[in-house]
Amino acid sequence: MQKDKREFAERLRAAMLRAGYEARPSVLEREFNLRHWGKPMTLHGVRRWLQGEVIPDYKKLQTLAEWLKVSVAELAEGKALAAKSQSDSRVRGLTYQDRDLLELFLRL
Repeated sequence: MQKDKREFAERLRAAMLRAGYEARPSVLEREFNLRHWGKPMTLHGVRRWLQGEVIPDYKKLQTLAEWLKVSVAELAEGKALAAKSQSDSRVRGLTYQDRDLLELFLRL
């Protein structure tokens, strides 16, 4: 179980970096609480995610996955989707803001 928690923390840090964020508790707390409709997370709580002490519940995983633009399965279990990684290569050079703008445009 400890290994699962450590691996989750590694995936979370990597996803934050890929999305253009520093993998720091203060950044994670701010960005997560801006997007999550449930009870806000504390700095200590999100630090435990990044340190591999705790894995968040499913609703929190959903919020993290939507924010970081990864699947819940990829974040929780490391099951990367091949199609996702192919589409990521096309937008790799874009900033986080540019990616958001592109995503909004594609929804039109």
